[in-house]
Amino acid sequence: MIELFNVVRAKYIIRENEKMNKRIYLSSPHMGGEELKYVHEAFKENWIAPLGPNVELFEKIVCDYTRANNATAVSSGTGAIHLALKCLGVSKGDIVFCQSLTFAATVNPVMYQNAIPVFIDSEYSTWNMCPLALEKAFIKYKKIGKLPKVVIVVNLYGQSADYEKLINICKKYKVPIIEDAAESLGATYKGKQTGTFGEIGIFSFNGNKIITTSGGGMFVSNNKKYTNQALFLATQARENKRYYEHEVVGFNYRLSNVLAGIGIGQMKVLDKRIAKKKLIFESYKGEFKNIKNLEMMNISKNGEPNYWLSVALLNKESNVKPIDIIVLLEKNNIESRYVWKPMHLQPVYEKYDFITVEANKSVAQDLYERGICLPSDTKMEDKDIQRVVKIIKECFERF
Repeated sequence: MIELFNVVRAKYIIRENEKMNKRIYLSSPHMGGEELKYVHEAFKENWIAPLGPNVELFEKIVCDYTRANNATAVSSGTGAIHLALKCLGVSKGDIVFCQSLTFAATVNPVMYQNAIPVFIDSEYSTWNMCPLALEKAFIKYKKIGKLPKVVIVVNLYGQSADYEKLINICKKYKVPIIEDAAESLGATYKGKQTGTFGEIGIFSFNGNKIITTSGGGMFVSNNKKYTNQALFLATQARENKRYYEHEVVGFNYRLSNVLAGIGIGQMKVLDKRIAKKKLIFESYKGEFKNIKNLEMMNISKNGEPNYWLSVALLNKESNVKPIDIIVLLEKNNIESRYVWKPMHLQPVYEKYDFITVEANKSVAQDLYERGICLPSDTKMEDKDIQRVVKIIKECFERF
């Protein structure tokens, strides 16, 4: 009897320990419940190929939500940027101004086109492209007769860049903007949805984004010429003839009808996901207000982010470094990570030009070195948030 009691007790302790030490993710997929309805319909009607009613409906829903006039659903945000570059005529040897503080997927398509990236520094107020640095880049490259073909602006971690200033600069030099809104679906700038400020905007539905289609993206534009061209190129650039004819090189970039079904279901819960992301951010902000060497990412007064990831910034004088928090959270089965390493610091891109407001002073590098992305999973409960907070506070007590 005692042995049976001990076995039951041991199993109970193991279960409780597992609950206490359950994995907390940075940002994992979170289904809303209706996704399978549209997936099942695709199977029932045999719309499995990358064509079908789910794709068209998903495009319409995204247009309705963002107020973009036109959309083309594609297989990834990266593919959408590649198509945007193609539509705007970027080719070998062209200059492309691109935000440095971003994920590599923003700039990799520039290389697909054999173009030349020039990296632009960030500003502290939004963490996104600095208008002063952008103006400085234009002045420099105009002098040598090599104005960029395109400027790629990113809405980092779900917060909009300062588009009023950036657009005015680009208009002065008659250069179009591609808006990389991969992380910012649902965020606004002065009341307008992100993704709709550039000549072309793109969204990502990767597994870690605020909503997901497993893998996927969306190309949006108020100019139907571009979405039509994107659709043509994304479906292998097949000419409208009875037989297969191709006059230009195309790509297999179209989103599948099955995955589009997931996207339709996910759009129904987008506002709920944004609200939960904001709750997580505000919870961290409140809990950390008494830690003098830690502050949450600045929220611009120009709009409302979607709070995709809750990002904290350590003060320069802090003894605690991002790696200290990352390792301690890791030991407790909690996922966190560094802020994106700027492109101008990446080995593959370090040979390219990087424009800052002040020489030898990079805002992007400073944010990378002091920033940390905290768990922002919308399935987190209050006890999970408190678990993260407790560990971070312990980290500061240790140092």
